[in-house]
Amino acid sequence: MRTAFINQLIEEAAHNERIFLIVGDLGFHVVEPFRDRFPDRFLNAGIAEQNMTGVAAGLAREGYNVYIYSIANFPMLRCIEQIRNDVCYYGGNVKIVAVGAGYAYGSLGVSHHATEDVAVMRALPQMTVASPSDPSEARAIATLSARFEGPMYIRLGKAGEKQVFPDDATAIELGQPHCLKESASPNLLLTTGSVLSEAVSQIDALGIDTAVYTLPFVKPLSAEALARLATRHPNMVVLEEHQKSGGIGSAVIERLNDALTEGTLAHWPRIRRLAIDDYYLSTAGKETYMRREAGLTLRTEYFEPTHKE
Repeated sequence: MRTAFINQLIEEAAHNERIFLIVGDLGFHVVEPFRDRFPDRFLNAGIAEQNMTGVAAGLAREGYNVYIYSIANFPMLRCIEQIRNDVCYYGGNVKIVAVGAGYAYGSLGVSHHATEDVAVMRALPQMTVASPSDPSEARAIATLSARFEGPMYIRLGKAGEKQVFPDDATAIELGQPHCLKESASPNLLLTTGSVLSEAVSQIDALGIDTAVYTLPFVKPLSAEALARLATRHPNMVVLEEHQKSGGIGSAVIERLNDALTEGTLAHWPRIRRLAIDDYYLSTAGKETYMRREAGLTLRTEYFEPTHKE
């Protein structure tokens, strides 16, 4: 996913001289093509992520659309004060690219697990939060972000994620759910991030009839679009590789509540949130193993309206 994103960013940079990339002394063999092609718009800030964010904010004030790129928590949790005060407060044109969402770096332990980032980033005023689910969506978000003015957090997987959407399914819209599979069933699976491919495999293995939509943008998130989905599919399962508090499921419930209040949703759907409970995993291992340990496994009964918690 990260390679697909950077390759598309290179294509955008060829036509947009405002695009500038800063890395925190990593990403080599991925970002090198950008560095070699646009050396005047590339900077290795070293292992100094807070400074990297400040430099990005300054370049944005000079008219650049700046991308900062690092592993998981480092361009986000380590830099939260700089993001808040130097980027969001001024509405700076800075894109924070966090590689290794969720348990992608599972073998490196909690310091490298990005499982609170959506909650933190979507709480910041003016921050847009993007979370592509496969390389196709990653390319689409690279294109959209290159034309987008303002702060954006882009939550990527690591490497080797399967492409689930077809190559031509790159037309995504800001704040809109993205349809992978429609169904006449009352069931709906909403998910985001690289857990999508595993979720689709589980659905196929279990023979579950359900519509499947991704949320390439967690913020903004259209209450009207979610209301339409909830009306067609009142049995909803939200799957996320993130803490349950403040994550994608929380965002969906908040926006559906807004729709109910505004009158665009007539009846409240049944919603099951499948996310990481209020703990850190003390184990380490591959992402698939960590997901199982966190209970992120779909079951047939989750899609049965008579299922009781």
